[in-house]
Amino acid sequence: MEHPKYKIALIVGAGEGLSASLARLLSAQGIRVALAARKVEKLGALCTETGAKAYACNATEPDEVERLFGLVEREIGTPDLVVYNASGRSRGPFVDLVPAEVANAIAVSAYGGFLVAQQAAKRMLPNKHGAILFTGASASVKGYAQSAPFAMGKFALRGLAQSMARELSPQGIHIAHFVIDGGIRSAAHAEPADKPDSLLDPDAIAESYWSVLQQPRSAWSWEIELRPWVEKF
Repeated sequence: MEHPKYKIALIVGAGEGLSASLARLLSAQGIRVALAARKVEKLGALCTETGAKAYACNATEPDEVERLFGLVEREIGTPDLVVYNASGRSRGPFVDLVPAEVANAIAVSAYGGFLVAQQAAKRMLPNKHGAILFTGASASVKGYAQSAPFAMGKFALRGLAQSMARELSPQGIHIAHFVIDGGIRSAAHAEPADKPDSLLDPDAIAESYWSVLQQPRSAWSWEIELRPWVEKF
């Protein structure tokens, strides 16, 4: 069975943690990487390390997303692998939530995913090749108290991924949604010494993304759940 080959990756919502792990893994596989974020200053060290190129973009603005893809095409090439890793949050008692903040959270988590995926799909469909990956969360499948905006956005992103998978998979585009069910280990969020491996290792998550990307089309996954071995669900 021939495994799919990817040449150019675009990671939207890039930063430390999972995005950085993905950038390192993909670049190590010989894939050229573009990183997009609202503030690109934080990506300097990662770009130096991986050879990636950073682009400023507000993923909730259609014109900016279209411009992003145009720039990546001209300066690197047309992405055949796109990862949407952005999320928006607004927490608090339901009756105290600020409507404008809720709208922004949903826009970042879901609407931005639509805008990015649409631009990606337009470019992948002519070749009947490509992959679009969405990063979800526990909130993709269960809404927590005082976290309605995050659940609304992540539920919507999951619905987008499922709908796209049903429409675009038969046309050669691999769509996958990842439910990251648990906290991700980072310098600011270290696991307790008495609870080893109780947080998700971003490098391990990236390996799972890569594993899905290597699936032969006779056995594609549209959704994968990842959680630490001690996480309740």
